[in-house]
Amino acid sequence: MNLFEKYSEEGKARKRARELGISIGEYPTGPLNSITDVKGVRVGHSTLIEGSGRRKPGNGPVRTGVTIIQPNEDPYNQKVVAGGFVLNGAGEVSGMTQVMEWGLIETPIALTNTLSVGRVSDCVVKWMADKHPSIQNNVEVIIPVVGECDDSFLNDAVGLHIKPNQVFSALDSASEGLPLEGAVGAGTGMICCDFKAGIGTSSRIVKVGEHQYTIGVLVLSNFGVMEHLRIDGYPLGEIFAKSLGGYSRRVNNYGSIITVLATDMPLVANQINRLCKRAALGIGRVGSYGAHSSGEIIIGFSTTNSVPRNSQRPLIQMSMILDTFLDGAYKAVIEATEESILNSLTMAVEMEGVNGNRVPSLNIKSVKELMESYSKLKVAIKGGLK
Repeated sequence: MNLFEKYSEEGKARKRARELGISIGEYPTGPLNSITDVKGVRVGHSTLIEGSGRRKPGNGPVRTGVTIIQPNEDPYNQKVVAGGFVLNGAGEVSGMTQVMEWGLIETPIALTNTLSVGRVSDCVVKWMADKHPSIQNNVEVIIPVVGECDDSFLNDAVGLHIKPNQVFSALDSASEGLPLEGAVGAGTGMICCDFKAGIGTSSRIVKVGEHQYTIGVLVLSNFGVMEHLRIDGYPLGEIFAKSLGGYSRRVNNYGSIITVLATDMPLVANQINRLCKRAALGIGRVGSYGAHSSGEIIIGFSTTNSVPRNSQRPLIQMSMILDTFLDGAYKAVIEATEESILNSLTMAVEMEGVNGNRVPSLNIKSVKELMESYSKLKVAIKGGLK
């Protein structure tokens, strides 16, 4: 059994937060509790796990990958209305400048490690040019949206191990089912609050008047220190920090998080910007304070409002929800973001990477027991003082 197979097998024993009795917030989830509950959104991964021992730049060990979020079947010809928010900018989402200027996304959204942004962007261009000959024939320029977090604590990042085939594989494999979570794709080498983490996702159903909408979130989580970890508001990180030894911790590098928000709510760009701001509150609930060296960047889109690439008409119609009816959506975004991060933690396996750096997985048995104890306090709070 190779390392990839080993970690994949161990991942089968992991549980999502709700399977551990952790129910975040008040809104119901979608059927899959995933960003793919938003109709048309697809997710694909490519995972690289090779080698062990001392770092040999260019030769590993390798713990990295690529994750793709497709906003719809053809974002090139049907651009989705989009926006974003930067809480702290010690990170990068290439293409975000154009997203914020135009309020549109016209490419898949890719996530990877910091030093592979350029390569992944190049590959997305090649993949799209092959699918859309007009890019070549009309000499059209596209700027792919590529977000990153630093996985160099576990991965030989400077070795640039991601190759075109891995990017194309993630693009081609994007599907509407429940995506893999934890140490997969771009999340393979990521760490959150000193525990192994990576990819996590969640969704919420929100009613506005007579209509029902879905909000989905996917995170690439790589931030924070153990002592700050909160699970549903409870300081479990402080408990684990007192008892967990023998593992490696990052020093003076508090990572980052890229959050992708999708919804079928009819929204315009500025409204999506406002939803993205609320995702930052969900990140804070888990334990981020936006450290100097941490990048908390959120990008979002609506699948309902889109703009055709080519139209003979100068006017198009869009619908939008009045801002005064968006409070429920704001709360739902916070909940889905918080739960996505927790899923990235509970689904990730313990991993050893470069130089023997070993990052523990969150002990889900202990989490379940601690949360059961806290749930009694919840019941008492709801019942009021006697």
